Amino acid sequence: MMQAADGRREGASYREIGIALYGRSRVETEPWKTSALRDSVIGLVEGANRLIRGGYRKLLRLGRKR
Repeated sequence: MMQAADGRREGASYREIGIALYGRSRVETEPWKTSALRDSVIGLVEGANRLIRGGYRKLLRLGRKR
């Protein structure tokens, strides 16, 4: 997730990130605009951005007993 966000922050397109994460052959097997991999990459970037903005604190509280 963080690799996807780092790539996006460095100016990589979602397609370029997809190729880096899943491999060129897998990305090129279907049209990118309608690909489930594209949706996955976008979700990874958005999820990482939520964590970067402070959502990581929720992860730290999950295992905490009160």
